[in-house]
Amino acid sequence: MYLADSRSTKPAVAPDTRPGRRPAAVPGTVLALGAVSMITDVSSEMVTAVLPLYVVVGLGLSPLGFGLLDGINNGVGALVRLVGGHLADRGGRRHKVVAGLGYGLSAVCKPLLLIAHTLPVISGVLAADRTGKGLRTAPRDAMISLATEPEYRGRAFGVHRAMDTTGALLGPLVAFAVLRATVDGYDAVFAVSGCVAALGVLVLVLFVPRHIAPADAVQRPESDRPVLRDALGLLRRPELRRLTVCATLLGLTTVSDSFLYLLLQREGDLPAHLFPLLPLGTAAVFLLLAVPVGTLADRISRRRLFLAGHGVLLLGYGLVLSPWHGVPAVVAVLVLHGTFYAATDGVLAAATANAVPAQHQGAGQALVGTGQALARFTCSLVFGAAWSLWGGRTTLAAVAAALAISTLVASFVLGPADEVST
Repeated sequence: MYLADSRSTKPAVAPDTRPGRRPAAVPGTVLALGAVSMITDVSSEMVTAVLPLYVVVGLGLSPLGFGLLDGINNGVGALVRLVGGHLADRGGRRHKVVAGLGYGLSAVCKPLLLIAHTLPVISGVLAADRTGKGLRTAPRDAMISLATEPEYRGRAFGVHRAMDTTGALLGPLVAFAVLRATVDGYDAVFAVSGCVAALGVLVLVLFVPRHIAPADAVQRPESDRPVLRDALGLLRRPELRRLTVCATLLGLTTVSDSFLYLLLQREGDLPAHLFPLLPLGTAAVFLLLAVPVGTLADRISRRRLFLAGHGVLLLGYGLVLSPWHGVPAVVAVLVLHGTFYAATDGVLAAATANAVPAQHQGAGQALVGTGQALARFTCSLVFGAAWSLWGGRTTLAAVAAALAISTLVASFVLGPADEVST
């Protein structure tokens, strides 16, 4: 571990490039960031696991009201993601500082849910929490990209996402245990979640280096920092523009996890107290497949694998709409859902990393992530409204048809050529 002081003249941490020494496929920085994400995801998924039932059953909100809240989860953070990515690049690659602000803001928001009992207040707290997520996501992925050799980025992102998903797997379990062990279970879940989030911030401060030199390029001098115009001009790069367009298009037809779990719970006639366990199936499959699929992405087309992941998601939607019901059907849908995330989440970040230069990693990750997040925000709002009007099954059928069309369109937009390193 190397904790660099901002006034120090020492060079940034870089991989060992001595003759005869092979750089680590997964650097220590990636493992440290994975630990931070794992702890933070325990906190976040504790809340996510109980939030649908809390607002729909506990507070009596309609599906449209929940759609608004879920849209905030996916969309508000996107509005500040570009700012976070640019500030991290602009500040002399102070990605850790910007990411730390994001993690800290989210940690403060968790206990505030204890006093949030109306839609406007809950919306405000979730908006602040997602603002924190928006600030930290692009700098975090930029640090992973900068610390890793280009040919290993799929594996590195896979390892990070596997650790992150370990937290997603543990979070609902902790929430389930707290709900079963306490009388006022929701408040207890929110309190424990805040404590866990604070631990994640502490690990970031102590174990993630402040400055990271690019593994595949010479570090630019501090006086040659990127400006906002350069960041926005990244969309002139054909590879990045195609990725952004496709991520946005497919995001418009991606139903949020919470809505999918609500449909599974209703279609499978599962007891309400088992609802927090549904994300475990997705998380378990994602955990098992993240590293091997990430490694596969380093050997084949990352962009084609990203499209294939959406094909798997389409199969999951088809199973939900099929006459096959019961626990086996629920398990099959969760397996497909987890496979979808393994083939898209880290794979898209790795493809983006190879499409932008080192000095713009934060902004490049933010551009693609913002397009995808805003699209999913729109999908959540539309899906919630359509559910209220036509019902969940009819709305999901319409989204499934749109996803099939979007996947075909995206395959033409991406073209036959694979991504190239920059």
